[in-house]
This record gives sequence, structure tokens and C-alpha cells, in this order.
Amino acid sequence: MEVKAWAKLNLTLDILRRRADGYHDLEMVMQAVSLHDTLTLTPGGEGLRVSTDLDYLPDDESNLAARAARRFFRARPELEVGLDIAITKRIPVCAGLGGGSSDGAAVLRGLNELTGAGLSVTELAALGADVGSDVPFCVLGGTALARGRGEQLTPLPPLPPCHVVICKPPFPISTPELFGRVDCRRIARRPDTAGVMAALEAGDLAGVARRMYNVFEDVLPPRKKAAVDQIKTELIAAGALGAIMSGSGPTVFGLFDRPDLAREAARRLGEEYRDTFLAEIPRAV
Repeated sequence: MEVKAWAKLNLTLDILRRRADGYHDLEMVMQAVSLHDTLTLTPGGEGLRVSTDLDYLPDDESNLAARAARRFFRARPELEVGLDIAITKRIPVCAGLGGGSSDGAAVLRGLNELTGAGLSVTELAALGADVGSDVPFCVLGGTALARGRGEQLTPLPPLPPCHVVICKPPFPISTPELFGRVDCRRIARRPDTAGVMAALEAGDLAGVARRMYNVFEDVLPPRKKAAVDQIKTELIAAGALGAIMSGSGPTVFGLFDRPDLAREAARRLGEEYRDTFLAEIPRAV
């Protein structure tokens, strides 16, 4: 069975407070996008085997796809079978696009269908919360408000059809390091989450785009912030209705209402940045 693992974007990302358990309470409007990995699930043999087309990615239990399979079979042990998971990567790694989480979610959805388990999306998302913070959203897909660590989900009206240019600069960003730089009491600017949700309800793409914001951008190290800001500037100059960094970065995306402008923006950025993609909002996940 082949399963698509859709990337996620953060239309907003706000950090509300640090919790006693060491995690942070977040509030995010999240969106699935057509950029995706492809997973092939093949039952048979003994044990669990994971492989990817990138030799530097783990093929053991630290891979979220493997962890998701283990969590599924722990919930339904009577359905456990030997399983081969082959992952073809397209979503950049360590990019703020939820690639690993999406792979884990795809395994949960695929195994649910492959085994005939009949678990609901809500039940699969609950299993995903034990795998990773973004996995529940990646199970749900579409457009949603995420709270808590990301596991408390409220479906939202879909983002209006648009074209998305996604661009990752050639450096990593450490998520723990960024969280360590955040002082929730001193966040000067926060996203207009309520305004974004109202714009989604109204089907107002421009209203969503101009309200997008990610508080992580304000705590980026100076050189990395300059690189992110440069891509944002190029996207806006190319006709994007809005542009922000996704997740803990460093990937930046822009929303376009004109396909010709999006294609040209992707072409120009692609000359400078290898990881540049032209994507759309998928109709179903």
C-alpha cells in the first residue's frame, strides 16, 4: 500500500506559556499542503523494517514511522504483522514542515486501512499524540487550530484554494534552542489567531495571508533571521499575499492567488535555493 504523507504549514504560531512538565502551551493554525513524502507499507516476514532513500535518516526505533507502527500494534496487538516501511522523501528534513511527523501519521492511517482496524480519525490522532506533537494534526490534515503541545485539535474552514511557494534556506535550526530563547512574558508581537480564523470562515485568502505570524521569527539568531527575512522579502516582492516561517523553521512559505506569479517566484528562488517547491492546498488528505 502506498500512502502520501502531507507536509504541514503553520499559518500562525504562538507560544503561550511554559508548562511544569517542560513543554510549552502553543496555539497554532495549521495547514496541510500538497508537498509530500510517499510511504510504501508491505506486510509480511518478521519484525518491523524501515528504509528511506536518504542514507542519513535513521532506520531504527528513532524514526517516527517505526514509532507509529509500534504504537498502532500496541493498541491493536491482535493485528500485528511483520511490516516493511519504505519512505521516499520529498519534504526537506529539519525544516519546520513536519516531515517526520507526517510520515508517522501516514503509517497510522495506512495500517488502519491495511489491517481493517476501523479506528476513527480521532482515535488515530490520539495514538499519534504518543508518537510526536505534530502527528495528531498530520493524521487529521486539512486546516485546524492546534493547542496544548499540538495535540488538541479543532477543525477549521479550509484555506481558500491558492498556490504556495515553499523555500528552505541551506541551514538547520535547533527547535530546543529556539524554545530556550523564548521568554513568554516578553513576547512583544503575537499572531492574530482569532482574525485568521475569522478570515478562514469568510473564505478571505488575503485576510488570512496578511494576519499570518510566527513568534519564533523574533528569537532567531541574527544571521539566520536575516536569511529568513530575505526570502520573505523576495516572496512578497514576487506577489505573495503574505509570507512567514513555518514551525521552528527555517523554511519560509508564501501564499499566492495567481499561479503565474507563484511559478515565477518558485523559479527565481529555485535558482538560489535547492529546496524550493511549488505546492497547492490538497483537496483531501
